[in-house]
Amino acid sequence: MSQFMDVHRGMTGITADQLKQAHQADLAIEKEEGVHFQQAWADPTSGTVYCLSEAPSAEAVQRIHERAGHPADEVHPVPLIV
Repeated sequence: MSQFMDVHRGMTGITADQLKQAHQADLAIEKEEGVHFQQAWADPTSGTVYCLSEAPSAEAVQRIHERAGHPADEVHPVPLIV
């Protein structure tokens, strides 16, 4: 499977609890698209959230995020990780 980094914008002021809830919403349904969300990071000041996932496609990542109520603004393939 491929890895992807997605970006969410406009989440200014997000708290650790809100980030955890959003991540848990993804985890609850990720298997339906063959996706696994590995990690999420947030910058409450800029409102930017990043998620690293393993998935069959960028579209599968986006479908899970949309169904969980927080569509990504961008989904990027990550072909190299060290």
